[in-house]
Amino acid sequence: MSLNSSRVHELPADEAAVYRRLDPERLPHHVAIIMDGNGRWAGKRSLKRFFGHQQGAEAVQYVVETASRIGLPWLTLYAFSLENNLRRPKTEVNFLMRLLRTYLSNNVQRMNDNNVRIRYIGRTEDLPVEVRERMQWAAEATRLNTGTTLTLALNYGARSELVDAFRSLCAETQRTGLRPDDIDESDIHRHLYTAHMPDPDLLIRTSGEMRVSNFLLWQIAYTEIYVTGRLWPDFRGIHLLEAIEDYQRRERRYGGLSDGTESDDVASLPANQLVAGR
Repeated sequence: MSLNSSRVHELPADEAAVYRRLDPERLPHHVAIIMDGNGRWAGKRSLKRFFGHQQGAEAVQYVVETASRIGLPWLTLYAFSLENNLRRPKTEVNFLMRLLRTYLSNNVQRMNDNNVRIRYIGRTEDLPVEVRERMQWAAEATRLNTGTTLTLALNYGARSELVDAFRSLCAETQRTGLRPDDIDESDIHRHLYTAHMPDPDLLIRTSGEMRVSNFLLWQIAYTEIYVTGRLWPDFRGIHLLEAIEDYQRRERRYGGLSDGTESDDVASLPANQLVAGR
């Protein structure tokens, strides 16, 4: 996986400088982002939250275009959480729905120009019909693109995803006679919203909050996490590249030991040392 040489000139100079420090053979296949900080961005400028959401939508396209230019196969953005949509004032939810429709209407051509296809995860069936129609239109308009797959998590919550997966799996067991003792992780994976996607290699969270906010809980079991204090409306393609640069400095272990590290002989340790942090 490497940068398409015909598009090198499209990277801004600052992004190109960071990209030259990267190993193009070790780019992540899937980056997921918790886009946080729209409200705080507006508050710092004594603006209403709506302005923060508008600027956040602009940031999305900057990041999507950089992802496309570097050949990132999968980009997943946490757009609207199920919990936040239930807590937000109705006027703000209505604005966010209009903003989503506008974003899709205005950016499908740019997605096609960048060979980006768009998909969605979440309980999207609960969104307003006019929003769902625009989502379907955008997905159809970009379905033949073969570059970055942009997935928007809309009306999404990871626990709700697991509930839906288990309900679907239970229905399958009743239909096929699959025994509970025969169920394994792959069976659960098949029923997740993300069954067609690889798990994220890198999860980025903006705004400095140190939590995953009910996002892709199953999928990020071995994902590298990068937290930046930058608020989402100020996040750009160069910051995506900086996060990838940090990712490439890490050794991914997938729950195992680091290379060349021998395991401790736990059985030989005194009982009083078998406690956390000793």
